[in-house]
Amino acid sequence: MKFNLKLKRVSGDALVQMRTDLMAESRPSFNYMILVITACLIATFGLLSNSTAVIIGAMLVAPIMLPLRGLAFGLLESDRELSRCGIVSIVVGTGVALLLSMLLGKITGIEDFGSEVLARTQPNLIDLGIAVVAGGLSGFTKVEKGISDAVAGTAIAVALMPPLCVIGLTLSQGEYDLSYGATLLYLTNLIGIALACMVVFVLAGYSQLKREFAITFIVASVLAIPLAISFLQFVTQLRLQTDLRYIFEEKTLTGQRVDLQSTNIDWQHQPPKAYLKVRATEPVTPRQVGLVEDFLNKKMNQNFKLVFLVEEVERVEAEQ
Repeated sequence: MKFNLKLKRVSGDALVQMRTDLMAESRPSFNYMILVITACLIATFGLLSNSTAVIIGAMLVAPIMLPLRGLAFGLLESDRELSRCGIVSIVVGTGVALLLSMLLGKITGIEDFGSEVLARTQPNLIDLGIAVVAGGLSGFTKVEKGISDAVAGTAIAVALMPPLCVIGLTLSQGEYDLSYGATLLYLTNLIGIALACMVVFVLAGYSQLKREFAITFIVASVLAIPLAISFLQFVTQLRLQTDLRYIFEEKTLTGQRVDLQSTNIDWQHQPPKAYLKVRATEPVTPRQVGLVEDFLNKKMNQNFKLVFLVEEVERVEAEQ
């Protein structure tokens, strides 16, 4: 595959052609709205049924990446018409998808969301990295004609439509904390994708670094602050789970067999409160919880308040 990123300014004809193509993609046309509605329906049904395969189907349809790419180019070139078209298409597509997913959430009334929904309510720096890579791919397929545009469409749709539908579903059930996380993920992906597209357009010689790029970079940096905090909490929780499994496998819980099922940390408390869902053949005593808590706090050099949610396992055999 030929890789030919030009570091000097492209010709005027190539620049005009690029703008024409992006303008055509950025208009809120009838086809664009049909794709938004279809992708939203598929993604929402997939989220409600907790089906990864169905959500992937929505990723193949979602078109919001097209006006986002046009907006990135329009901002770089100070092109008000192209920027306005991109903003209108993104706002309209976002609004339609949000209202439709909220309506479906109200109709179904499902309050117990599955892992596919919850996974999109706790964004961190990894999600920003995914958005930047996807945005770079989108811009690259636009400047290099030898690559199918569907490749970028698939990658970027991963980062846009499902989180948007999660916002609608969680708002419909009054789960505002979850809605905040999904909103942060959606905005992070929008900014990350646009920023990466700008970088590719500059490297390919279609534009130059301007004030708009600096503003976009600053916004992305601000969004990265809560993402960094969330990432540190994510790493801490993984380490906590590893240490807990070591404790239970080594039978430090006074020789009792305990299986760790899941861990959830409430960071609102001081010290943070860790809820451990476990299975045990015998009742777990407060003294045992205290021993595990003391051992864990010393090992991690951080204080946690442990709460065991115990599911007792009863052994039953057939009568002789």
